[in-house]
Formats: sequence, C-alpha cells, structure tokens
Amino acid sequence: MEEIKPERAQSHDSIIKPADNGEAFQGEKDARRLAIEKKLVRKLDMRCSLFVLIYIMNYLDRNNIASAKAKGLTRDLNLNATQYSTCLSILYVGYILMQIPSNMIINKISRPSWYIGIAMLIWGAISTCSGVVTSFGGMLAIRFTLGFVEAAFLPGALLILSKWYTRRELTLRNAILFGGNLISNAFAALIAAGVLSNMEGVLGHAAWRWMFWIEGAATMFIAIAAFFILPDLPTNTKGFTEEELEVAQLRLLEDVGEADQDSAEEGAFSGLLMAVKDVKIYVMMFALTAYVVGLSFNAFFPSLTGTLGFSYIPTLLMSSPPWVFSTIVSMINAWHADRTQEKFWHIVIPMCFGLIGFIICMATHNTAARYIALFLQASSYAGFIVFYSWISSSFPRPPAKRAVAIAMVNAFSQLGNIAGSYVWKLDSNGYRKAYGIVTAMFGVAIILCFVFRTILVGLNKKLEAGEQAWETRADVVDKGNKLEHIEKGDEALDMRRGFRYLI
Repeated sequence: MEEIKPERAQSHDSIIKPADNGEAFQGEKDARRLAIEKKLVRKLDMRCSLFVLIYIMNYLDRNNIASAKAKGLTRDLNLNATQYSTCLSILYVGYILMQIPSNMIINKISRPSWYIGIAMLIWGAISTCSGVVTSFGGMLAIRFTLGFVEAAFLPGALLILSKWYTRRELTLRNAILFGGNLISNAFAALIAAGVLSNMEGVLGHAAWRWMFWIEGAATMFIAIAAFFILPDLPTNTKGFTEEELEVAQLRLLEDVGEADQDSAEEGAFSGLLMAVKDVKIYVMMFALTAYVVGLSFNAFFPSLTGTLGFSYIPTLLMSSPPWVFSTIVSMINAWHADRTQEKFWHIVIPMCFGLIGFIICMATHNTAARYIALFLQASSYAGFIVFYSWISSSFPRPPAKRAVAIAMVNAFSQLGNIAGSYVWKLDSNGYRKAYGIVTAMFGVAIILCFVFRTILVGLNKKLEAGEQAWETRADVVDKGNKLEHIEKGDEALDMRRGFRYLI
C-alpha cells in the first residue's frame, strides 16, 4: 500500500490542516472539506452497495441445498439424515481453513476488487456443478470446495469496508452488507418456490438441479461487475479525485489517531503474530461461536416454518416475512449503534428477543404464537451484525492485525455452523431439544460479550491514565505537530491520543 507522505499531505494543506489567517478563511476550508467528504461517502456507498448483491448470491449458493432437500435432493442422491447434515457442515471446514490466509492476502494486494471478483466467478462455477452430482461423495466434494472459495468474501468485504469508513459509520454499512444475508433469507424461499414449482422435468431434469444451475449462472454474471465497481484502497481506487482520496485517508487517521497502514518493518506474518497474542480475540472468538450456534435455526428455517402445518409452497412463502422484519430491525439497530457509539446493548437486546422466541416455541403449539416467535428469532440477527463492527473497532490498527482478527473470529465462529448442522433434529417433541440448546448458547454469548466489554472498559481507563501522564510530560508536542508526531512512531498511547474502545 502506498504510504501517506508528509509532503503529499502538505500539497492539500487547505483540506488537511487548520489555517492561521482568519476565521472566515478557516470556515471556508472546513466547508470545502465537508463537501468533499460528503461526495466521497456518497460515491463510496454507491460502489459498496454491490457487496449486498454479492452477499445475497454468496448465501443463496451456500444454503440453496436446504430448499433442494425438500424437493427431492436427498431422495435422488440416496442421502440419509447424517449424510445430509455432513454435506451441510463440510462447507464450513473449507470455509474455516481459508479465511485467515485469504484475509492476509487481501490486506497485502492493491486490487482487492479483482480478488473478490475472481473468487466469486469460481464459486459460481462450483455451485453450478452441484446440479450435476449423482452421489453423496460428489456433493461432499463440491460443498467442501465451495466453502473453501467462498471464504474469501465476507472477511474480505468487512476488511475493505474498514479501510474506507470510520467507526462512526461502519456499523450501519456492515448492517447494509449483512442485509444481503437477511434479504437472501427472505427471498431465497420465494426464488426456490418459483424455480421448484415450475422447472420440474424441464429437459428431463429435476427442478432442484435447475435451481443450482440458474443461481450459479447468476453469481458468475454478477462477479464480472465486481471487477469494475468495487473499490480498492483509499490510495489507488479509480473514479475518485485526488482530494477525495486524501480526505479518505485523513478520515481514518483522525478516527483512531494513527494512519491506516502497516509499517515498512512489518512482515507478511506480523499481523498474525500480533493477533494470536491478543487475549481479546479469543473472547470474541468463543462469543461469536456461541452466537452462531444460536443462530443455526436459519439454515432450517423452512423446516421450522413447516411445523406450523401448512403445505410446501405456503410454507416457503411464509418463511420470507420474518426475514424482511429482521432486515428492518437490523438497519434501525445498526443506525442507532452508530449514532450512540455503543455496542454491547445493541448486541444483547436483539439476542434477548431471540431468546423469547425460542422459549415460545418450546412452551406452546399455538400456530399464531409460534409464527410470531419466528419473527423474534429472526430479529436476533440484528445483534450479530453489530458484533462484526465491534471486531473492526476493537482491533483498529495496524491493518494487518485487523485483517487477521476479522478472519480469526469469523473463521472460528464457523465451528458453530458445523455444530448447528447437527442440532436441528426432529424428535417426538418437535424441535424442543434443539431450542433448548440454542437458548443455552445465546446465554453463553451474552456472558462472553459482557466479559469482553469489561476488558475494554479496563483498557479505556488505562488509556485515560496514559493521556493524563502524557499531558504532564515536559516534552509534550503541540496539536499542530500531531501528524508528524504520529509518523515518527511514538509509543502507542501517544499515537492514539484521544482514542477510546467502543463498548
């Protein structure tokens, strides 16, 4: 990545530094800075909106097997219940293995848009091949490979967003990204209903095979657009003016008190070493894993809706409204989290609504109550989205460490998806046992989130104490020389003067 050099910053002195020649002139420059920043964010939002569509296809290609199961996939491939669960879980093995290496790569390259686009082309082709398999072994191999390639997207997208947006903006943008996940939950059932009800026997093929072919082809088409639309880095992205790129870099420096770049001395594995030594990461890893086990109901949502007693197509259609509701709740929750700069309660409160939904499903067989409970369960995703922005804001610098932190937490949490694949087994009491397990997992996640918050409160107290000591030093530098002070690489507390962890 190109470094932010002092002389380059000076070339846009009217944007970056305050002036000494009058309040009116200073106000004019502030207005210019705000206008450039507003235009930058607007253009960035438009380009990053493609991430939503990519995430929709990422999720459809991963989870369309659930809809295919209900239309004959297990029968045609002679899969028993354990084999089907293995096909679900094996995807996350490849997903886990590739996430950390992939994010280490994407943090070092100058064109992450090409990296994401190529990965999407490959996983679209692999997903298409799901429609031609004839055995358990073939489906197992395809699912493993699909997870291996799809691993590039989510942690990579989160890293790219964190290289452009400030902590005050990031939660809402993450929510918009994860909106692709929630929208895919809402519309996957509708798409499946359309394909599976109209394509059976076309050209002699089962409808579930057509679903894989159609959705895989759509993924590859969208991948081509990613090459030209997605942003790269704030130092080299085409389509932005030089002033806009300068402001993009300055915003991140002001947000954390340190430039968003790795030092020249840091090697390829420096971020990995810094990450594995940070105890905070391990707390987040186990918290998110428990959260993911609790959210495992999403892969079985059509089956849970099916317990209401309706036929196949109405069941698919009824699976959509809870996810539309979840999308709306998630956007509001993320917006408020950004506005208040608070994370813990914006994660825990949605989980509590999910817990209420789980308890209702365990306590009653009333159809209306259980359908309302599905809305409450789906709304628990709102906290999951805020959790991801908590990762980025809690490990802001250097970028190499942030890249590994995002990948480590997300990769480890996929163990929750593997475990969740075996949780939802129908027994004589319906899914009561499964609901008991996910209720316990949400409880564990809430406790670990509280532990993490307590750690951050302690770190903030240390930062405040360090600032007070810094202010009393005889050699304190004035604020006008702050940029130079940062570039000289002073001790961490000085470099992050004014920085606070978001709790």
